[in-house]
Amino acid sequence: MSEGQGQGPAAGGAEQRGPVTGGAAGEPQGDVYDWFRRGQQLLAAGHPAAAEQLLARAVAAEPESKSIREALARAQYDAGSYAGALENFRAVVQADPSDDYARFGWGVSAARLGDFEASAKHLALAVAMRPEADHYRAALRQTRATLAARAGAYGPLQPGAPGYLPAQAESAADAGPLPDPGTLPGAGPLPGAADRPPAAPDDELNDEEDQA
Repeated sequence: MSEGQGQGPAAGGAEQRGPVTGGAAGEPQGDVYDWFRRGQQLLAAGHPAAAEQLLARAVAAEPESKSIREALARAQYDAGSYAGALENFRAVVQADPSDDYARFGWGVSAARLGDFEASAKHLALAVAMRPEADHYRAALRQTRATLAARAGAYGPLQPGAPGYLPAQAESAADAGPLPDPGTLPGAGPLPGAADRPPAAPDDELNDEEDQA
């Protein structure tokens, strides 16, 4: 999913997409697009647990939608469900390896779960894809600092070890003191989420709107 996605199909065609529920007990009203849109609104308003419930239902109905799955991953991360967030970010990356934001989400979720080796790998890839993103570089520095602190008793990290960074590879943008190694990347809401424009559900929903 790219940074420049549109704002999604018009609400007038929503009735053509997804299963419409009848408002039975425990069932939200509307269709997949309604659940996706309301889930995004709840997430933006700071209610990730409620957003997670709606977005999980939307993903169950449209499991191939990368946009809906990424929104669910963001809600899960903000709600503290890091294992679920990692699985959904990973699914987005597997569907689209060029999605730098999902790769970043995978990296910070892995860090919150204590897997700093995997975190360093995926955050480094995210930085390589989008080197101008300050929050990507900050999370990578934090993960590498933690790896370095853990390896301290055994000497410096060796070439090829997860998190190893040759001195000559440091860019001016990465200069400066490292954060506290005890600070996990991404504490609190997912870093950088505020600069993501509202996403539309993927082509399978947009295509149906075009046909409406």
